[in-house]
Amino acid sequence: MGYLVTILYIVAFSMFIYGLSGLTGPKTAVRGNYIAAVGMLVAVVAVLIDIRETDNWILIAAGLIVGVVLGVPPALRTKMTAMPQLVALFNGVGGGTVALIAWAEFLNSDGFTAVEAVPSAPFIIGSLFAAIIGSVSFWGSLVAFAKLQELLNKNVEKVFVSNAKAFQVANMALALISIGLAVFIGINADGDPQSSLLIVGLLVAAGVMGLFVVLPIGGADMPVVISLLNALTGLSAAAAGLALNNQAMIVAGMIVGASGTILTNLMAKAMNRSIPAIIFGSFGGDDGAAGGGGAAGGTVKATSASDAAIQMAYANQVIVVPGYGLAVAQAQHVVKEMANLLEEKGVEVKYAIHPVAGRMPGHMNVLLAEADVEYDAMKEMDDINGEFSRTDVTIVIGANDVTNPAARQDSSSPIYGMPILNVDQSKSVIVLKRSMSSGYAGIDNPLFTADQTSMLFGDAKKMVGAVTEELKAL
Repeated sequence: MGYLVTILYIVAFSMFIYGLSGLTGPKTAVRGNYIAAVGMLVAVVAVLIDIRETDNWILIAAGLIVGVVLGVPPALRTKMTAMPQLVALFNGVGGGTVALIAWAEFLNSDGFTAVEAVPSAPFIIGSLFAAIIGSVSFWGSLVAFAKLQELLNKNVEKVFVSNAKAFQVANMALALISIGLAVFIGINADGDPQSSLLIVGLLVAAGVMGLFVVLPIGGADMPVVISLLNALTGLSAAAAGLALNNQAMIVAGMIVGASGTILTNLMAKAMNRSIPAIIFGSFGGDDGAAGGGGAAGGTVKATSASDAAIQMAYANQVIVVPGYGLAVAQAQHVVKEMANLLEEKGVEVKYAIHPVAGRMPGHMNVLLAEADVEYDAMKEMDDINGEFSRTDVTIVIGANDVTNPAARQDSSSPIYGMPILNVDQSKSVIVLKRSMSSGYAGIDNPLFTADQTSMLFGDAKKMVGAVTEELKAL
């Protein structure tokens, strides 16, 4: 049976790796998810075989049922706009699970004094590392979920953002406390009842640190934070696997940790910000409530659906720039219909995707793929930026900060130096927004008052539908 368990673990993490490789493009992403899910099922079967002599089958079955009941319905019912929140929540549950495993192993081993299955040093270090990082990830992910779901009071959120430096000091103190407790527990593993209080203190200190790390981080940085928390959860799972001598947890955790770290680094570079700058010096508060008018002064020119349709119908090339507003309105299908009509009229249509558009990595790609937009038509920022100067019309649908020319022109802007989509270089720009509110970073966008820009106000789905009807009439 031991050989069978090992073989199943190898099969499981091989499927994890193969499934992950399928996530490189929308065409293979669904298949990749299915393969990885089957791999996880194989890993669960391997664990059940490995613990076949346990007396806790009723408890295990109950846990499996609860997990399915709590996990499947939200995954099926959650709209694409709320997917970032779901990712943050599920990621947090993973981190919390790892922290609880570390606590349970501490209690089960009588304060690390009854370690038999594996060498004591990896067991103790892995458990304590998993306890700290898992707790940070759990509570930090809950805050990320609350921010994205807009459960936090906006005034309270602004207090945390404006006092970020005070929380930096608190986090340094909490980190020292957590590490100090971990070292003390590890060195003095003697089964003393007082040690149980110390491990609880460690979990509490790490949990508060998780809260204090994420609470002051502004909305514009949340996609990077979600990716970072995901990487931390993976690393904590790998540490727990090291403690339990479980190969599947080690490999799966390292895959998640490594891929999450790479993605976090890529997204930070896309914003021209270091990860420490994001954690300790974030910008942006709420979603459009800050920043007042959002247009940095100047005259705003409104347009109509008919005028927008005429502009695009007689263009050679149109670029669509999707943002979170498109996701909120669920406008991806009507955008695809509009693009089809333009292409029938001989207009070339492309989609410009900024790495941090939306509220999670790849948010816009997933939305457009859902509407059957061809993968080749979705152009990454570096590939599309040279096209804007040759583009007749660019239509910006719900995007704000990723098109803000202040990132290039205004050295005093919080987003100065952040690579953006060069929308302002287009011959004509149509910006579709509900109002003149600022974006997620809470700063004004001078693109809205540029000479070549016209504003089309209204719900994205409704207004793109109106433009589509006008195109049909031309």
